[in-house]
Amino acid sequence: MESLRAFIAVKARRVGGSTHQVSIEIGSTQGKALAIRWLLAAFPEKRPGRNMAFKLSFRISGCCQRMAMPYAKREETHRMAEANRAFAHFR
Repeated sequence: MESLRAFIAVKARRVGGSTHQVSIEIGSTQGKALAIRWLLAAFPEKRPGRNMAFKLSFRISGCCQRMAMPYAKREETHRMAEANRAFAHFR
């Protein structure tokens, strides 16, 4: 779970008539909540054949190997925060 936890995120701030994506540091509890949300969002809604425990274990093992969708979501969030680092002074 620790490999999925986000450390930074982006938040929209309106400054001078335009909206900027500002990178903010998030706490450990909020990072874990995001990781759990990403894990649960990675499942197809209704797909017969496998139970939730099997699908969850499959996703977690994929995250340990850095191949699953929740890990890609974390990387995308960190990339967005890094790209918008120039607007960090708007916090």
